[in-house]
Amino acid sequence: MELNQIRYFLEVAKTQHITNSAKKLHIAQPSLTQAIHRLEESVGVPLFVSKGRNITLTEYGKYLEKKLIPIIDELDSLPEKLHVMAKLADKTIHLNVLAASALVTDAIIEYKREHKDINFQLLQNNQENLYDIEITTKASDSSNNEEKLQGKNEFICHEKIYLAVPNNEKYKGRTSIDLREMMDEGFISLAGSKQFSAICEKFCHTLGVKPKIIFESDNPSAVKNMIMANMGVGFWPQFTWGSVDEKHVRLLEIEGVLCQRDIVISYNLNKQDNSNVIAFYDFLKTRFFTK
Repeated sequence: MELNQIRYFLEVAKTQHITNSAKKLHIAQPSLTQAIHRLEESVGVPLFVSKGRNITLTEYGKYLEKKLIPIIDELDSLPEKLHVMAKLADKTIHLNVLAASALVTDAIIEYKREHKDINFQLLQNNQENLYDIEITTKASDSSNNEEKLQGKNEFICHEKIYLAVPNNEKYKGRTSIDLREMMDEGFISLAGSKQFSAICEKFCHTLGVKPKIIFESDNPSAVKNMIMANMGVGFWPQFTWGSVDEKHVRLLEIEGVLCQRDIVISYNLNKQDNSNVIAFYDFLKTRFFTK
């Protein structure tokens, strides 16, 4: 059963007149008659019988018409449904957030206040390529210490990483520290496959230091709360984790190594209309650049 045959059949079933149907379908009457005959041959039963100058549906024809009408209606509605889907997709931004999740979440909340029709879907997957915008991180290149655009679809922002220590007499007046002084201190660490953890491990390896881990979690909030409670010392990114309570915690620069990471924001052109993706990408850049 071909699609054209189905459309021809339904038109003839509606008018019950071959000549009138041929005119509406803009085909020759003999061609329409042959198409109906071929359809009847393919289904193996008669679909029409003559009734005076007109034709009428057989019981088989009535049954086929009843079954085909919703199918054709669904087919005819598909272009509009696909158009609606495309519009909805254009208003949904897929974010792959592998770094700075708290700052990105705050940015989404702020952006939604002015753009209520934009939706966001967040994932955290190192292997995922199907995203509109990705926020990731890597150790900084010591040869370049300026925020920059790395190609037209990528923005890089540098962020210092400090060592968070208790604000007590031991560290009073200190603005920096050598990690080798901390060999006996208990470290609060971000565990799992977090990129931030891997960067900090690289700093320690460069200095020949193996931190004594007393608590680790794959939840950044848990790590931050433990450090803020003076349960141990830990690495603290300059702005993506927010500020510390300076009454209890002091941030010290780390000596002997460029203790800094790059926050990399990039986007893909996956949609028919990428204007919403680019607008939010530009908004994210301002949020990171002003930090």
